[in-house]
Order: sequence, then C-alpha cells, then structure tokens
Amino acid sequence: MMIKKIGCDCCLASLIALSALSTIAFGQDTANQEQSPNIVLIMADDLGWKDLHCYGNEKLDTPHLDRLAKQGLLFTDAYSAAPVCTPTRAALMTGESPARLNITNHAGGHPPNFQKPGTDLITPIWLRHLPLERVTLAEQLKQAGYATGFVGKWHLSHRSRSDSNSDTDLPTEPELRPEHQGFDINIGGCRFGGPPSYFSPYRIPNLQGKFDGEYLPDRCADECISFIKSAKADGNRPFFLCWWNYSVHYPFQAPADLIAKYERRKGPGVENPTYAAMIEGMDRSIGKLIKAIDEQGLGEDTLVIFTSDNGPFQANVQPLRAEKGFLYEGGIRVPMIVRWPGRVRPATQTSTPAITMDIHATILDAANLKADPSNTPDGMSLLPLFKNESELNRESIYFHYPNYAFHKANRLGSAIRSGDYKLIKFYDDDSIELYNLKIDISESRNLAGELPKKAEQLRSELEAWLKMTNASQPKRAT
Repeated sequence: MMIKKIGCDCCLASLIALSALSTIAFGQDTANQEQSPNIVLIMADDLGWKDLHCYGNEKLDTPHLDRLAKQGLLFTDAYSAAPVCTPTRAALMTGESPARLNITNHAGGHPPNFQKPGTDLITPIWLRHLPLERVTLAEQLKQAGYATGFVGKWHLSHRSRSDSNSDTDLPTEPELRPEHQGFDINIGGCRFGGPPSYFSPYRIPNLQGKFDGEYLPDRCADECISFIKSAKADGNRPFFLCWWNYSVHYPFQAPADLIAKYERRKGPGVENPTYAAMIEGMDRSIGKLIKAIDEQGLGEDTLVIFTSDNGPFQANVQPLRAEKGFLYEGGIRVPMIVRWPGRVRPATQTSTPAITMDIHATILDAANLKADPSNTPDGMSLLPLFKNESELNRESIYFHYPNYAFHKANRLGSAIRSGDYKLIKFYDDDSIELYNLKIDISESRNLAGELPKKAEQLRSELEAWLKMTNASQPKRAT
C-alpha cells in the first residue's frame, strides 16, 4: 500500500521507498458527480525538496505548511516537469510535457542557436511564451462556471521575435498575461522571472504596493483572500485560485526579524539565513490564506495543492544531488502537499511518484471535466490515490532539458524514471547514467556498466518517448 499514516513530525527519514505509476482516466462525465469544489493551487518558486520542516529540515520553521501536511497527503516523490520554471508552468497550465510543448527552458534564457564556449552542441530553438491559442486549465474551469484568479509570478509571457515568422504576428507581452489565458483577475503576473524587490515599491507592472516596505508575500496573501471573498459574494461560485509565489526566487530578501532569527541558527540546514527567512516568510503568508479559507467555512469544500516549480538555487539539497537547472534529483524532486477534507485522509504520505502534469489532470478530474481535445494529456489524475481506491502503476515519467540553464554549467539531457530506476541521457557525448533511487537517492553510483540490459531498456523507452512527443534535439556545430 503506497499511502500510509504518518506521525506528527512528518519526517522523511524513512520515506525513500518508491513505486510505479499507472494510467488513470482524465475525468468523468459531469452527471452523477458531487458539486464542484473550490480549488487553490499554490506553487512556490525555487523551493527545494528539503526546504520545509515537514520534509526533514528541523532547522526551518514552516508551521503552516507542516499543519497542511498533517491535514492531508504528503508526496515524498513528487517531481517538477522541468528543472527550471517556465516549462513547469506551461505544463501545469496545459497538461502537456515541456517536450511536447517545445517550451523547454526558462523564458528569456539564452539566445536562439546558443552554443556554449568549449562545446560543439547548439541548443534547439524553443518557444518562450505560452501561445494564446493553447487551452489552459483556467479557461476550462472558467467555462465550467468557476471564478478564476491569478496572483504572483506568471513567467509565460516573454515576447521574442524568434518565436514568430514575422515581427508583427506575435502578441505584445501584456496580451500574453494571465487575464488573456482564462483568469478573471491577474495580480502581479507578467514576464518577470523574479521581482525587482520583495519590498514595496515592487516595480512589478501590475502590482502596486499599499505602503513602502510592504512585504510581497503578505501582500499576495491579502490579494488571494480578497479574490476568494469576492468569488463567494458573487453568487457563491466555485473558485480557482492560482497563487504562484515569487518566493523563494532571488533576490534573496526577507523581513529583518526573520533574518536575525536564522542568523542565530546558521549552520547545516541554514547555510543562507536570508534564504531560510524567505521560506518562513512564505510559509507565514500561506498560513494567512489557509486560515481565511477555514474561517470562512470553505475548508471542507476546497482542494488545496502546494508544490514547487523546480529545485532550489544556491541552497543545500542534501541528500539529493545538484540543484535547479540539472536533471539530477536536486533539480526536479520537489515538495507536494494536498489537503481536501473528506477526500484525502489526514496525516498520510505516499512514495508514489507524481509529476506536474498530474496536477493539471487531477484538478480537471476534481471539477468533473475532461482534458480539452486540443491538448494531449501527459499526466494522470491522482484522485484514485487520494481516495485510496487504487495504486498508480504507470510505468515511467520523463524529463527533457535540451538547454543550458543561465546560472549553471549543466549538461543537455533527457531522463526517465521507471520504478526504482532513473536513467539520464546526455547529449554532449551520448553517455548514460543509471541510478537505483531506492538505495541511492544521492545518485552517487552509476549502474549503467553493471546493469547494461536495464540501462538499454530504459534508454530505448526514453528515446521512443522523445520521438513520440517530437522533442527538440540539440545539434552539433559543423
């Protein structure tokens, strides 16, 4: 059984066991279904797998997310769709993998046909924005009667002429923002990958501070609460709130009292006191929202999902390897917590792997909707797992990152996780690395030479998936 009761500390020390996944239908007919729930999707930015107390970092105080985990289901083996932000966000909105979308790197990123000095690999051209013609999760929910609100970081509206065949047929950056992709309101969502400042004045185009020195996470929480109150006042409509935190993306800034607190704890687990303070500041703001939901009597009818868009930047990821921008576990394994009273058993956890696209499919299923025919689903609904009706037995999940992260000397590659095993294929020398994550979560022992049949099996499966999704490939300079 992949879901089990956990103690109050939610510690992961004994939770490295893994399992396989299965294929689940994307929703059900609207007939004979319960009333559609409210949905709150909270996504942190650059928050690592070990960056919460309930995920094993006892030096960090994250009481509100810890409480959310006690009230719901904690995933030990959740993955972002990509090791950087924009592809993960696009995958969440569409339910398609970054490879299929050809949105494979963070917007902006390197210029087209980028070749890193000292290498002969040229990165493929990728799409740097989410096209308006793509049907988003918000558009489907809005059409189904939901009030839809977006607060925080969007990073899917970068305007680049390289995306277009002419200078005139691409929308302007404002025309690509959330309010044109199915959201009734948009507070703070634009092309920015990080805020110019976490303290007002923020210098974000569509988010003005109420007073100088106001802290961005607190302001965003207030905007989320205002949206929920407005939605419930408007005929008691179900609502979809998408709060994509700017936290904990750089610039590293936090309230002075929290920084001072973690300066006193500096050491293993708190290598950067300001970063640790940002985590608690984010937790505090999320607690403010959850408290408002519960005080308004909405908790029983609201599905809350919390996760991160990729691994951390300049943070301790141990026992994982590497960080944001890499296909090792530190770049793609992320926290994920789900609360839905009456549907998700409290104080439980699962080692069943899940990936960003599954969140898209799960939300549609919870709202009794099917995937839009124009999208090709690459995820599956987790509702049967929530209800403990069945285990997921999907064979594999996949990753494709044929680009260079702006901040690190990563190698271009693709990856597959199947059961306990994970294989990474690198494009610079066509080499592979194979790891058994059940016994080597740190990816320290490459088993490709010891298990050639397993390595070849996974490599073949990965290459078949890359071909099926028409994944873009690096090319060699001539």
